[in-house]
Amino acid sequence: MHHTAILFLEFGAVLLGLGILGALALRVGISPIPLYLIAGLAFGTGGILPLATSEEFISVGAELGVILLLLTLGLEYNADELVTSLKGNARAGLVDLVLNAAPGAICALLLGWGPVAAVAMAGVTYATSSGITAKVLSDLGWIGNRETPVVLSLLVFEDLTMAVYLPVLTALLAGLSLVGGAVTVAIALGTVSVVLLVALRYGRFIEAFVRSPNSEVLLLKVVGLALLVAGVAQQLQVSAAVGAFLVGIALSGELAEDAQALLAPLRDLFAAVFFVFFGLQTDPTKIGPVAGLAVLLAVVSMVTKLLTGFYAARRAGIGKAGRARAGIALIPRGEFNIVIAGLAVTAGAHPDLGPLAAAYVLILAAFGPLAARLVQPWITAIAKRA
Repeated sequence: MHHTAILFLEFGAVLLGLGILGALALRVGISPIPLYLIAGLAFGTGGILPLATSEEFISVGAELGVILLLLTLGLEYNADELVTSLKGNARAGLVDLVLNAAPGAICALLLGWGPVAAVAMAGVTYATSSGITAKVLSDLGWIGNRETPVVLSLLVFEDLTMAVYLPVLTALLAGLSLVGGAVTVAIALGTVSVVLLVALRYGRFIEAFVRSPNSEVLLLKVVGLALLVAGVAQQLQVSAAVGAFLVGIALSGELAEDAQALLAPLRDLFAAVFFVFFGLQTDPTKIGPVAGLAVLLAVVSMVTKLLTGFYAARRAGIGKAGRARAGIALIPRGEFNIVIAGLAVTAGAHPDLGPLAAAYVLILAAFGPLAARLVQPWITAIAKRA
């Protein structure tokens, strides 16, 4: 059969399968991310039906998925809100970093994986899934609650921490010398600072350039600009996804809302492909030996995120029910965790890191939204009693 025909057959089957899995997730009331990862495991090496020709095509789609995920997340904020929220919640953000990066780093060191894998695992356990958390807040009607701005500010802090962390991790994975690594990190930080400065001071000019009454033109301009900046960022040793996030921050107001509406279908399509691609890279036969460790790490991470939410919400003067909601909303893991694990696996940090991260994300991506639904009545009872 012709190569292109096989490509279409495989890719079409993958997308159709994802649609069916997404419908199933909606019916059950969980995030579809765990099901997408399982689909990737089924179609990858060691799976039930390994793909023959479309894996490279899916790889490109996966990179687009990461860029679009972070671009739409950036559209949720403008530069002024970003700076204000960071100033007000910097202490809680640091507590979040220490409490939640430590389990992954300690785990890797105790297993003897070495310092580079420890840095990678610290990122895997640190970052909350902004996408899943936003969906939980929306689905359960928590958007208007007093603790929600606290949760969102912590997510922003994590995203900006990633802007510093990812270049550091990339340098370590590339095996650069101390001087070379320092130069890479300096370039990365300089790039992030310049883009933030442009967003803060000249955002209106960027918006004037991108704005269009025609939705097709607006979509092409926004996606084109995001990919262009992502490519430049990648060349300067900054994550392409972080570059796209900063483009989103530069756009605000009605323009950002219009762009979000246009990008949503594209983002959902390629984000699903991204999770499948990570599953393709992971051999399911290797998950079994690390499943127990993944469960233990997930339980520890739930506790540390609950403590983070309690601390941050208490500092903001929020009651017990709100503190509980804040902690639960921070539990899910997803996008960034898989991105970090994917970088480490590609660089050959440790063969067990990918399976452990996949199992870990599967647990927390599924359990986070489910936990929020299960404890909602309990939280309501606490609020009424208070």
